[in-house]
Amino acid sequence: MISAIVLAAGEGRRFGGTKQLEVVRGKPLVQHAVDAATGAGVDEIVVVLGHDAERVSAALTLPPSARVVVNQGYAEGQSTSLAEGLRALDPSSEAAVVLLADQPGIEARHIASLVTAYRDEEPDVLRIRFRDGPGPVMLACSVWPEAIALAGDTGARALFDADIVRVRWLAFDEDAPVDVDVRDDLERA
Repeated sequence: MISAIVLAAGEGRRFGGTKQLEVVRGKPLVQHAVDAATGAGVDEIVVVLGHDAERVSAALTLPPSARVVVNQGYAEGQSTSLAEGLRALDPSSEAAVVLLADQPGIEARHIASLVTAYRDEEPDVLRIRFRDGPGPVMLACSVWPEAIALAGDTGARALFDADIVRVRWLAFDEDAPVDVDVRDDLERA
């Protein structure tokens, strides 16, 4: 079983509000990650909410294979949301794609490529590399205890920064999609 975790718990401090609710190309920003995971055919999707959880949850349209969990400790950093998402996965899950709610340009084809590459090689950590930067990551269940132990505003990148040898990169010959970090990014997204 392959899972997806959508990290959507942040306060949007740099953005100036709950960016997960901003409409980009006709739907809330967070919905893009859910739709990409759904289109890639992952077996389950866990959306981790925190700040403004009720409003963000109400704005989502989830497929039957998806559910929401709320990270009460979201203010302690992204690591807490990653841990919450990993703990919420089905026990039979063997790997999880980690998606950020502020990257509406990540598409089902990107995630499907991660799933295929993972099934072919089963690396501990598999990450997309665009021409100009990294993309989503897939974590095998063998590294989940390490990911759950992370602290602060550190995401899964701490795992591959610590041991680059165990990371397999999946190259895409295209520019990285826009991250929506500040309001000006909405126009580019």
